[in-house]
Amino acid sequence: MTSRSDRLQPAVDQAQRRQKDALQRLADHQQKLAHAEQQLEDLRRYRQDYSVAAGGLTVSALLNRQQFVERIDQAIVQQGRTVERLQRHVDSARERWLHAHARENALDTVVERFRKQEQQRDQRQEQAEVDERMQYRRRNVGTP
Repeated sequence: MTSRSDRLQPAVDQAQRRQKDALQRLADHQQKLAHAEQQLEDLRRYRQDYSVAAGGLTVSALLNRQQFVERIDQAIVQQGRTVERLQRHVDSARERWLHAHARENALDTVVERFRKQEQQRDQRQEQAEVDERMQYRRRNVGTP
């Protein structure tokens, strides 16, 4: 007969795998978010640098420059949306990981409690066997 802790072990193993998978997905999403945030910062810096150097240009060059700055602004807006979307992905992945982590911890706690109970039961059973042998010896030692 298998113990309760042994019967629960496959569930614990699965919970551990799910938690590790969720943690890996969270790390992947965080990495994508960091990359997107860096791109957004690069676009903002580029726009600022490009806007500063505007002296001595013809009207057509100024118009071209203005159109280019508008395209940079559009790219910044689009990248900002991407960052927001990726942040939602990170938040969602964090929630899934927290849930998986909590489930793993709960199962670990239950299995540990079962193991302690089983250990205590085994110790009581062993002590009962020792007591029984001692009583048997006392009865047989006293009889010639």
